[in-house]
Amino acid sequence: MRDFRKGSLPKHGKVVVVTGASGGVGRATAQAFAARGDRVALLARGREGLAAAADEVQRAGGEALVVPVDMADAKAVDDAAQKVVDAYGHIDVWVNNAFAGVFAPFTEITADEFRRVTEVTYLGYVSGTRAALHHMLPRDRGTIVQVGSALAYRGVPLQSAYCGAKHAIQGFNESLRCELLHTGSGVRTTMVQLPAVNTPQFDWVLSRMPGRARPVAPVFQPEIAARAIVHAASHGRRREYWVGGSTVAALIANAVVPGALDRYLARTGFDSQQDERVEEEHGGGPGNLWAPADGPHGHDYGAHGRFDDESVSDSPQDWVSRNRGRMGAGLVVAGGLGAVVTAGLRRGAGRR
Repeated sequence: MRDFRKGSLPKHGKVVVVTGASGGVGRATAQAFAARGDRVALLARGREGLAAAADEVQRAGGEALVVPVDMADAKAVDDAAQKVVDAYGHIDVWVNNAFAGVFAPFTEITADEFRRVTEVTYLGYVSGTRAALHHMLPRDRGTIVQVGSALAYRGVPLQSAYCGAKHAIQGFNESLRCELLHTGSGVRTTMVQLPAVNTPQFDWVLSRMPGRARPVAPVFQPEIAARAIVHAASHGRRREYWVGGSTVAALIANAVVPGALDRYLARTGFDSQQDERVEEEHGGGPGNLWAPADGPHGHDYGAHGRFDDESVSDSPQDWVSRNRGRMGAGLVVAGGLGAVVTAGLRRGAGRR
């Protein structure tokens, strides 16, 4: 793998760190930054996925630095950040995206598994943020993007460990943002709340469900998420971005009628997160919780999951959200509610 050093870099490219860059949203985000000519440091565990992601970054017009790291290891994250600075001189943008999860009822998740999800998904963000601040605060500039989810506000059944971690990230980031504002720092932190996305996680996550894990419709392509993350990195003064009409509707419903949403998810949340056919080769295994999914077989999963046929490739709500200063915040809410009602009716017509 080529190792890029200072002096061989484009004059105007930003230095961007993307965690969880070997697949899914992180992979698509790395490509999106590369398309701007940025220098992208790719952090993840899976070496096959990282190598393929680096090739894509270079083909897209950026420059890549591969840094294998387990985000649950705080010291390793600090060392990874230092490697980026040694190579590129500084860090302009840090995107926290790496996560782990378990699809199972809470009572079927072991203490070690719950701890591991928390260490990767929540403490990994904390360690990444701390490492980024170590290099950004002395320069008094830089942006940290926390990739969140509608599940940062609204917990769902079968994902207690992941939802708990995303809720924790939300609180942690709000506290940090207040502190940065208090000191008048030029460093920004913002959060991007995502909808269900068509990523490979549903084929590699540890699952104890009888059916094969799937996202709750409507499902969005990872490029929509990547576009929002890149935009947030350049507009870090805004505290938060909501991506997709389903995210908008879920967060509003949770704020207005949380008890009714509890009962709705109790009725629908189990079936809607599983394919109806019986799980075979993907059920009951360790997934990628303890080791990268590309493992000894050298399989690269890429950015997309198996839901291309049903996934949305564009989101009018996302465009309105990114341009809400011109369009008005009311349109963001109205567009989100309209989109999710339509999607819900379509989904309901196809299920019992």
